[in-house]
Amino acid sequence: MGNPVLGRIEQFNRPAPSQGYGYPQQGYGQQGFPQQGYGQQGFPQQGYGQQGYGQPQGYGYGQPQQYGYGQPQAPQGVMTFDDVIAKSALVLGAIAIVAGLSWALIPDALMGPAMILSALVGFVTVLVVTMRRTASPVGVLAYALIEGVFIGMFSKFFESVYPGIVVQAVMATFATAGVTLAAYRFFNIRVTPKFQKVVFLATAGFAVAMLINFVCALFGIDLGLRSMGGNSLIVLGVALLGAVLAVLNLVTDFDMIERGVANRAPASQSWVAALGVAVTMVWLYTEILRIMSWFRD
Repeated sequence: MGNPVLGRIEQFNRPAPSQGYGYPQQGYGQQGFPQQGYGQQGFPQQGYGQQGYGQPQGYGYGQPQQYGYGQPQAPQGVMTFDDVIAKSALVLGAIAIVAGLSWALIPDALMGPAMILSALVGFVTVLVVTMRRTASPVGVLAYALIEGVFIGMFSKFFESVYPGIVVQAVMATFATAGVTLAAYRFFNIRVTPKFQKVVFLATAGFAVAMLINFVCALFGIDLGLRSMGGNSLIVLGVALLGAVLAVLNLVTDFDMIERGVANRAPASQSWVAALGVAVTMVWLYTEILRIMSWFRD
């Protein structure tokens, strides 16, 4: 129940081997037969079924080099932290480049329509990519291009009202993400199922509220949750809540990626991990931008 982008991948949700999966030190049944695998008492020199079938090495459960539960599989491309970092940097870099181009090339008269359209298309793109059973680098990069347009227009809008705020927000976003990662690693934060559930439900509730606010805004109804300008404490409170939830989602992202690496997820899933991190970082940036604008007012 963590980041929905990562939630459909089994390796990101399954407990790591050190947490009880895999029995890495022994095969199934070895506790009952200290010196042999399951069924080996009847066949002292061989694994179960080896005499009857004449195989040089049978399928005896508990054999250290055979098919016992938790034994390493044949070497193949698996996801690593370096893969996730590199691809996350690539996706975030693509978003930044497209945002800069959109800022420079899209005229002010089209700022609003481009922002709304790119937000909707980007949301649909994330859904399509995450619903696929296999990772799609093309889909992830397509999201980066579309989201780049949204970030470019969103940032340009705030910069036109509060000069210099975009650079400050970008620096604050990466600083917050860095501190969150450092706290996760050095304080050995453990993400429990209860923690994941609370974060997921709170994020889902927040998303529904923002969707309702967005639809009402399209029809000219202002609920006061995302108003720009003024000194509304409701606007500040919603932005602070969004930033806190984004940080908590970053923690669950780190935990799910760590599980994926420990469970030897395919190397292609590093694209999904990069997408999950990018979605959370974009969300965190927009909330920090709103918080800063409130204080600038």
